[in-house]
Amino acid sequence: MELKHIDIACLSVSPANMRGVKKAPDLTNILPSVRARGVLVPLIVRQNGSPTTYEIVAGKRRYHAALIVAQEEGSVEPLPCAIMEAGDDAAALEASLIENIARLDPDEVTRWETFTRLVKEGRSPEDISLTFGLTALQVKRTLALGNLLPRIRNLYRSDSIDAVTVRHLTLASKARQREWLALLDDEDARPPMGHYVKAWLLGGSAIATDKALFDPAGYTGGIVADLFGDHSYFADADLFWQMQEAAIAGKVEALRDAGWQDVAVMARGEPFHSWEHERCPKTKGGRVYISIGHGGDVSFHEGYVTLKEARRLEQGGSVEKAVRPELSAPLASYVDLHRHAAVRAKVGASPAIALRLMVAHAIAGSSLWRVDVASQRGPSDAITESVENCASEADFDKERRIALDLLGLDPDTPTVTGHTYDRELVPLFLRLLDLDDAMVLGILAIVMGETLEAGTPLVEYLGVQMDVDMASCWQADDALLDLIRDREVMGHVLADVAGKEAATGNGGATAKVQRQIVRDCLAGTNGREKRDGWVPRWMAFPPSAYTERGGVGSAERWEAVAPLIEGAGTDDAGTQGEGEAQGADETQDDSTVAATEPGDEPVQQAA
Repeated sequence: MELKHIDIACLSVSPANMRGVKKAPDLTNILPSVRARGVLVPLIVRQNGSPTTYEIVAGKRRYHAALIVAQEEGSVEPLPCAIMEAGDDAAALEASLIENIARLDPDEVTRWETFTRLVKEGRSPEDISLTFGLTALQVKRTLALGNLLPRIRNLYRSDSIDAVTVRHLTLASKARQREWLALLDDEDARPPMGHYVKAWLLGGSAIATDKALFDPAGYTGGIVADLFGDHSYFADADLFWQMQEAAIAGKVEALRDAGWQDVAVMARGEPFHSWEHERCPKTKGGRVYISIGHGGDVSFHEGYVTLKEARRLEQGGSVEKAVRPELSAPLASYVDLHRHAAVRAKVGASPAIALRLMVAHAIAGSSLWRVDVASQRGPSDAITESVENCASEADFDKERRIALDLLGLDPDTPTVTGHTYDRELVPLFLRLLDLDDAMVLGILAIVMGETLEAGTPLVEYLGVQMDVDMASCWQADDALLDLIRDREVMGHVLADVAGKEAATGNGGATAKVQRQIVRDCLAGTNGREKRDGWVPRWMAFPPSAYTERGGVGSAERWEAVAPLIEGAGTDDAGTQGEGEAQGADETQDDSTVAATEPGDEPVQQAA
């Protein structure tokens, strides 16, 4: 390179400069030095179409600082410059990036932009890695950012999301990236972040391909790879486990052929604790323990016996040779699956049995069931206490205690569903078999009530369909009135409770004064006539709003399901015969647990 001083008027920023042309640089830490001593470190430049003009490849901040000094003092000394050969854009980009990395490591998205331009100029990832002292994998990881949507890259550049989140988002298709951004924009949703992104994308069953004991080339399911190039996952977990278990069975046979008298395959997820075992050679009866992790990893622990067996060996005894199982793991799987198919077919033809199985699973859960109890906690203690003390909750708790008693459980247990203590499905199912259908349906009603999600269209539909009268089970309390802080809404509530004349006469009063008038009317105090049975529009079934502003969740949900109500109940239910309708009424009357005594005759099970 040729070194010379060039007049600032002959310089401009090159498009090849990694920090760009348009973005104004931050001169906070460089301007005082340039004011005091001028530009000391040469700019890297190249000719720009004529022998007298040059473009700056590296040194944009020094150039802008010198421009400011020139404006302040009227002139500035020519700037020291190292002149590159013209025409090599890739070399110019490398020079810009090298100088900037030496001074300040740029953010990864800026590095991606420059690396991408280098690739377009013909540089390979290996060339780039050699130039900048990086590994090829580091370069590939940076280039992988180009497969993300621009908005996700910008979020990463601004530190709105972290590197782990970005890395796992490279596993996602463009469509899934848009779904993630939609969750990010939804105020009521929480997008997965960090390692949870991988679980969100792969359904929580991500198993890395390096965990396979078999050759992944023989795997016919999909394989998902992150764009950084060093992680890939099996998309079909069930197929993985079939092939993995077959491979484990092959390893077991090979170990036995090698002279190990026993090979113990531990249950999936069961850890091998070395402190519970002692080393023992193959010749003295040591065995191989095979532990299998839920993530697909398999570990072989060769030459161990239990502590009890070790003490026996010390006393001159021997390790009992394990009896080889009659069924291998694949054969046991074959037997289990065929027996399961036969039982499932019978269950499908036995509604009464299926009903009790469903209730038992809903109460106790299993590896295939997840049933959560609806939370009754509000955003404040006042709301939670109001719900806990309402008449509806008292009525439901009465029925719940009866259900707990029928199941042989402590009546003071908070819920029938979702207990933390262990409860076997089979004893619970046997208990339900001893109850008639009406009792089981009553328990099912409590379980359904406990697991009915609040704030959903289904609640709106059920409330109207079952003709729920809020006035008969609820009355206004301070928790509600204290939450009404909108002046316009309070005016409508005042008109509802005290009448339009009172609302008009107190229209200029503060919300606090209006709220007190409402309290007086509801309680019949301070000379106000008592107002019984008042229910605000948003709480009634069906609900409505006081204003046209929107934002009433119950009313909006009702609008979504109202057309379904209008078309239901006449086509099917309305065509029932008189006897059928009467039977349905009787079933409804007996559907609560309280209506059935243990001594009643059991209902015949369906064929």
